[in-house]
Amino acid sequence: MSVMMRATWILLAVLGAVAFGFVGGLINPNEKVNGLWLVVAAACLYVLAYRFYGRWLASRVMELNDRRITPAVRLNDGVNFHPTNKVVLFGHHFAAIAGAGPLLGPVLAAQFGFLPGFLWLVVGAVLAGAVQDFIVLVASMRRNGRSLPQIAHDELGTITGTATAAAVLFIVVVALAGLGFAVVNALYHNAWGTFTIAMTIPIGFLMGFYLHRFRPGAVAEVTILGVILLVLAVLGGRVVAQSTYAWMFELDKITLVWTLAGYGLLASVLPGWMLLVPRGYLSTFMKLGVVFLLGLGVILMAPTIEMPRVTRFALGGGPIIPGSLFPFLFITIACGAVSGFHSLVSSGTTPKMIERESHARVGYGAMLLESFVGVMALIAASVLIPGDYLAINTTLSADALAALGFAPVHITELAHLVGTDIEGRPGGAVSLAVGMASIFSALPGMGGLMAYWYQFALVFEALFILTTIDTGTRVARYLVQEMMGRVYAPFRHMNWWPGALATSVLVVGAWAYLIGTGNISTIWPMFGAANQLLGTLALCIGTTVLIKMWKSPYLWVTAVPMSFVGVVTLTGSYELLGMFLSKAAKVAGREAFSLYLDAVLVVAVAMLGLVVLGDSFRQWYGYVVRKEPFTSSEVIVMAGGGSAGRAQPVIQDEEVQRGFKLPFGGCC
Repeated sequence: MSVMMRATWILLAVLGAVAFGFVGGLINPNEKVNGLWLVVAAACLYVLAYRFYGRWLASRVMELNDRRITPAVRLNDGVNFHPTNKVVLFGHHFAAIAGAGPLLGPVLAAQFGFLPGFLWLVVGAVLAGAVQDFIVLVASMRRNGRSLPQIAHDELGTITGTATAAAVLFIVVVALAGLGFAVVNALYHNAWGTFTIAMTIPIGFLMGFYLHRFRPGAVAEVTILGVILLVLAVLGGRVVAQSTYAWMFELDKITLVWTLAGYGLLASVLPGWMLLVPRGYLSTFMKLGVVFLLGLGVILMAPTIEMPRVTRFALGGGPIIPGSLFPFLFITIACGAVSGFHSLVSSGTTPKMIERESHARVGYGAMLLESFVGVMALIAASVLIPGDYLAINTTLSADALAALGFAPVHITELAHLVGTDIEGRPGGAVSLAVGMASIFSALPGMGGLMAYWYQFALVFEALFILTTIDTGTRVARYLVQEMMGRVYAPFRHMNWWPGALATSVLVVGAWAYLIGTGNISTIWPMFGAANQLLGTLALCIGTTVLIKMWKSPYLWVTAVPMSFVGVVTLTGSYELLGMFLSKAAKVAGREAFSLYLDAVLVVAVAMLGLVVLGDSFRQWYGYVVRKEPFTSSEVIVMAGGGSAGRAQPVIQDEEVQRGFKLPFGGCC
């Protein structure tokens, strides 16, 4: 490393430290924080983490080697396995993992104050979330794109594999239902948003055929074409909403649910290059564009953070989240810091598309970018007056909020500016859209366009969610096919149309039913707890992978975040159980049944998690302490002479005497 580069990294570290000083109140503790400091602190940490920690993980821990032929090349079938340009790969992976979690979770967690959420977003992503995504992605890539449950089955046996598969399937369905609720509420009787989102489907088809059939490899051309058409769709949505054709897109909730189900089914069974990948790549431009604009707005306008660093609700009793900061902050933020759902994408579509092993670092980088999205969402919510923020996200009256010490100030004015009533709209989506619109409208030349930006922000949120739904449905289809393949072998073939169609209908029907009936009344905290528990299981399986790679000195990389997230999540599950039972005892009928169902589901997924952790600990003890032999399902195929066509499998015999070197010394 040159002297100039070393000086640059040192200056970046110093700048980040100063920014964290302002954010944490070590510098000017009695003044309100400027939102710009949050952006600077997060950006510095992300860049340093990707350059040093991410590179160290790739070179020393996982030892990425471009001479190894990836399954996308070896098993290329043009449908599920296909080598993908690195830029397109990053766009697809980021679009697939960046759903509603990093948008809504930090907004809801702002109830506790902006500082705890900000610290968990940046530190959790660097040390836990990005590590999980990257290691699971590499593990799956080196096992022919196997899913997380299949890796668990191959590496840890039937008990852990079956428990992981059941937990994963439950979590995916609940997650897709929760995200579906959000998108239905965002597009309900919203002609502009519905038209814009609908247009991304034919645009995706056009991009897919253009890149795969008409002009293979012309990534720049298809990118320009897609961005232009997307901008026209956004602008055209407002025209359609004001025309006589608006009724065609002003859909009610039931129609939206089944339309959404039809789209999920279509995206699940069609070849990935035809709709899933180009639409994900396309939506990434809108996502990154909005995040860039939001960051630019924060930099140019330097908005003041109105939310306190820590509020009185950190001890519990909050009007949005009734629990205390520990553990509910971590459960609520969910995807922005660490997300078990990401492990399904990292062992689902992405490992089947990696052309070279070195491209797997997209797993680490994409998680950092998603965390930055979470920081932007937190800033957008925190620039609102706390009383206005609570007036939007709760159904409490102005007098009740004033009694809590957070009286609404500008809520009536904000409603007038965005052109719709915004009070009593809990869930985070509306307050996020209002915060984003207020920042955008403050940019030069944007005054008076707050209503436009408000609708644009809602479309932005819906696009985030839909991309996760189509990818999540396909991932769930893979999981069901693998499970059913143990009973009937043809299901194991991902391209077997009867199996693909039947499992897609099963998955789509499950989450569409939950959305349509609305039986799960507290779906977000349950989704958050289940999602974090899946993250714990993914890190657990990642630890097993490291053990079988003879990487015992580096076990702390996954074991430490696994332990922390596991304790937090199991504590949260216990408190959620008590909360559900307490509420169910005070109501009757359908609402009581829904709460009891929530309680049963939380207990079930927690028990499955404990089974996986317990069985894994037992096997680790055998491998590390008792020196029991083990096998690995890792596939190593090296390129002979640099040509994939002359690839030769390489079988590496481990020395019988080779033992483990524990991180703290000793050998066994």
